[in-house]
Amino acid sequence: MNARKNISTSQLSKINSTMKVKNSQVGIVKWSLIIAGILLVVMILAFLDLEVFPVHPAVLFLSFFLFIVAIIVALMFRGRAKKLKRLITGESLLASWSLDESEKQAYAENTVRFEKQKNRVMFTVTTVLIVLIFGGFILFMEDGKGFMAIVMFALIAVLAIFAFGMPVYYKSRNLKGDGQVLIGRKYAYVNGIFHNWDYPLSGLTKVWKLEKPFHGLGLVYYYTDRTLTNTEELFIPAPREVDIDELVRELKE
Repeated sequence: MNARKNISTSQLSKINSTMKVKNSQVGIVKWSLIIAGILLVVMILAFLDLEVFPVHPAVLFLSFFLFIVAIIVALMFRGRAKKLKRLITGESLLASWSLDESEKQAYAENTVRFEKQKNRVMFTVTTVLIVLIFGGFILFMEDGKGFMAIVMFALIAVLAIFAFGMPVYYKSRNLKGDGQVLIGRKYAYVNGIFHNWDYPLSGLTKVWKLEKPFHGLGLVYYYTDRTLTNTEELFIPAPREVDIDELVRELKE
């Protein structure tokens, strides 16, 4: 198993450069602060009440709200960037390896298959709810039935595009990934994507050695955000020389 002591400085620099591009942690922080600065200027101008630059109260309120959001986003991704840096430098690294083209292909195809199954269930349940809700309105409405039907079919169409189009996007993104895998105790970097379960009400629920559909590492983690608790499952191919049993043991400690 490639541990941090086996990663050279040049390799870490190469991974670091690629990861910054793929995850855009630093870029998101930068742009969030720029947007916050612009909004702060708008709010200051509103309070100065200049005739040459009048600001409507509604614009002031919206600017304040977006300013708070931008600051929160900057702080959140600043924390992610720090965690990612600790993983890259080896401070929090348990294991690392690179995916070859066949392993990357297998990872992409398995991810698409899993996402299709999950999205199909979500699409079916959501569509049934939409039909029941809008159908009830259409059934009892005297006017506007045609408009409600159009809205209903438009919502279903948008959901279908998302449910069946996103897996195609995931496959394309994974095939273009850098193939680098870095596993830490509380976060991981897999083929260009940073996964983090180091949050309150978040954690690793399951980790095991994969043999099907390929040799590698399987793990399940959950995190809590504004949409309540979400679960992510990762199925990561690994070369035979990587000691998955030892890695699983360390992650379970």
